Amino acid sequence: VEVANVDTVRCVSSASVNVTVPLNFWAGKRRTSQENCNKENVYEPATGRILCHLEPCGAVDVNQAVKAAKSAFGHWSKMSGMERARIMIEAAHIIESRREEIAEMEVVNNGKSITEARLDVDSGRLCIEYYAGLASTLAGQHVQLPGGSFAYTRREPLGVCVGIGAWNYPFQIASWKSAPALACGNSMVFKPSPVTPVTAVMLAEIYTKAGAPEGLFNVVQGSQETGSLLCHHPDVAKVSFTGSVPTGKKIMEMASKGVKPVTLELGGKSPLLIFQDCDLENAVRGALMANFLSQGQVCSNGTRVFVQKNILPEFVEEIVKRTQAIEIGDPLLESTRMGALVSQPHLEKVLSFVDQAKKEGARVLCGGERFVPSDPRLKGGYYMTPCVLGDCTDEMTCVKEEIFGPVMSLLSFETEEEVLQRANNTTMGLAAGVFTRDVRRAHRVVEQIKAGSCFINNYNITPVEVPFGGFKMSGIGRENGQVTIEYYSQLKTVFVEMGDVDSLF
Repeated sequence: VEVANVDTVRCVSSASVNVTVPLNFWAGKRRTSQENCNKENVYEPATGRILCHLEPCGAVDVNQAVKAAKSAFGHWSKMSGMERARIMIEAAHIIESRREEIAEMEVVNNGKSITEARLDVDSGRLCIEYYAGLASTLAGQHVQLPGGSFAYTRREPLGVCVGIGAWNYPFQIASWKSAPALACGNSMVFKPSPVTPVTAVMLAEIYTKAGAPEGLFNVVQGSQETGSLLCHHPDVAKVSFTGSVPTGKKIMEMASKGVKPVTLELGGKSPLLIFQDCDLENAVRGALMANFLSQGQVCSNGTRVFVQKNILPEFVEEIVKRTQAIEIGDPLLESTRMGALVSQPHLEKVLSFVDQAKKEGARVLCGGERFVPSDPRLKGGYYMTPCVLGDCTDEMTCVKEEIFGPVMSLLSFETEEEVLQRANNTTMGLAAGVFTRDVRRAHRVVEQIKAGSCFINNYNITPVEVPFGGFKMSGIGRENGQVTIEYYSQLKTVFVEMGDVDSLF
């Protein structure tokens, strides 16, 4: 087991970091915006203070970034898979050597605990390693036809791909989008969330240091306007977006103007089904992992926890006890298990969901309140106590809408048939989980659940070797796994005639 750095020797501490370097990056180096735009404040969630200022990119900047990506694509797409893989593996090595530094900056900008941030950096690195391994396996088919003629297929890159990230996993999402894109021979322009602009630029520097051509991976900062410029840009071949359902619809609409393919990783309101024959200890652990990672700000969270009636009192007692024991506070301390939510408006939104739940008749079993840590430096941070809501019903707002915070809704059920109908009664379908010792039930239930990422006797495990993505309004396409190669490449069919043309004319 790796021993983490002792707190006293940490390079950074909350309230000590100021980011002054430019956050835009194209053609191999950090850049300041060339347009006179209003700078936006970026905050440190743990303390509430201003961390840095973001320069949103306008049309001139976006054009330059896309131009750099287009230029790099020419060189990169002609390299062999093995050549691309060498550079990607080198990038992974650099990430490994800078793991702590990247994780610390993620914490400072996002608010999650250092323990989780390290795992996110690892996931990003593993994804790059995985697709480096696949880069040299990209191949087509050879089909023999009558008379000695034949046809073959070529898997070719798309060109300049756009990645648009979310604020809950800034470094990991930048890695998950860039790794398959680059492995297939594409270049990328990436726009992080304006709330968390810092770590994607570190990834851009790492790719450049690893030997990638200048312009292969570029970062443009900004909000909707910048995203719109990217989606409408005539030299952009594809858009991959992670975020909310309403924004995903807008991205899809904008991309449709140029008939560009999209990958959409959108929201969820995922069900977790806990049957009376489960291993209760594992079910409790699974429910905590399904709701409280990254302060509950995870799209695949299993926030509708359906518990079979007979074991509900026992389950509730244990889940409340464990939730109350979660250590909240400075996210850079090793002992912290829940850091700060990402922003003040988001914290207020999550707390308003708890108020609404109370009005609709749900019972707050624990938490759901603003939390002020004892450390005076953290007084302005965006903290709340993790919340468990009991007596929930299917029609309540807290059960129907994605809260995106540390709020678990408990629902009771009696039969398998009933709970399946209720679990599927949602417009979304990102994930789902089932806890049971009955192997037949586990597979029977999973088969009938309308969701893209399902878990049996665990939850929120995302190995890069397997595809991740949703059904219904939770998205289009997949990330990770072999299948994602198909979303970052296109197929060309070549027919070769070995005889004479048989003409009807």
